[in-house]
Amino acid sequence: MNAVAGETETLPIAGFPVLRTTAGALSQRVLDMLQRGEQVVMFFANTNFIVQCTPLRARIVAGRNIVIANDGIGLDIGAWLVHRRRFVENLNGTDFIPALLARANRPVFLVGARPGVAARAADALRASCALTVAGSCDGFEGTSHPDRLVAAINASGAEVVLVALGNPAQEQWILDHADCLDAKLLIGVGALFDFLAGDKPRAPAFVRRLHLEWLYRLRLEPKRLLRRYTLDIGRFLLLCLVDRKTVDSSANA
Repeated sequence: MNAVAGETETLPIAGFPVLRTTAGALSQRVLDMLQRGEQVVMFFANTNFIVQCTPLRARIVAGRNIVIANDGIGLDIGAWLVHRRRFVENLNGTDFIPALLARANRPVFLVGARPGVAARAADALRASCALTVAGSCDGFEGTSHPDRLVAAINASGAEVVLVALGNPAQEQWILDHADCLDAKLLIGVGALFDFLAGDKPRAPAFVRRLHLEWLYRLRLEPKRLLRRYTLDIGRFLLLCLVDRKTVDSSANA
C-alpha cells in the first residue's frame, strides 16, 4: 500500500488500485495535477464497477487513472475482507463531483444519459455551481459517431468531460478517447446526470450516511438493479475472497 501525503493510500481490491482517502485530500490532489497541466482520469468504483470492469482492468491499471471508492457498503466489505481495513470517508460521486467542479471552475462537457437528461443536468450545474457548460450530448444518438463527438468536445473548449454511460461503457469510452481529447479532467459519473436533472431522487441524508443508498435505489428500480445487488454482489465477494487468499499467501511466503 502506498501512502500519499499521509492522507491517501491505495487498497488493491480484485486487482484494482482503489484509493482510501478523504474528499479534501482527493480534491487537492486533482487540482494540483490540473495546475501542472496533467490529464486526470477518475473512475468511481463500487461493486458493480469491480465486476463489470474486470475485462478493462489491465488498461485501467496501466494508465495514470485514479480509482476512488464510491458510496455503498460493498467496497467497505471488500476492503475488510482483503485488507482488514475500511475506507475513511464516503466519497459519493454525486456529492463529490459537483463540489470538485465548483473548485476547479473549468468549462464542462456532458456526455451520456437519455435524450434531454444531459441538457437538464447542465442547467443544474450552471445554477448550483455557476459553471460554464461548453456542451452536452446524450448517450444514444449523441455518441453514435465517436470521431465527430471528440471533435465537437475539443472545439467547444471544454476542459472537463463527464461521461454517464454506465459501467463498463463509460470506462471503455474514456479509455478509448482520452488521448484524443484536449480536456484535462475526465470522469465516469454513472447516474449523476439523472440525479442533477431530478429524474431520480436521492436517498434521504441519514440513508446516505449509513452507506445504504444502494438499498434505496434497489427499492425504486428493482427490475433494473436486482441482478447487480444479488448475483453480481456474489461475484464481487468471490473476487475479494480470492484476493484475500493471494494476500495471505504473499504474507506467508
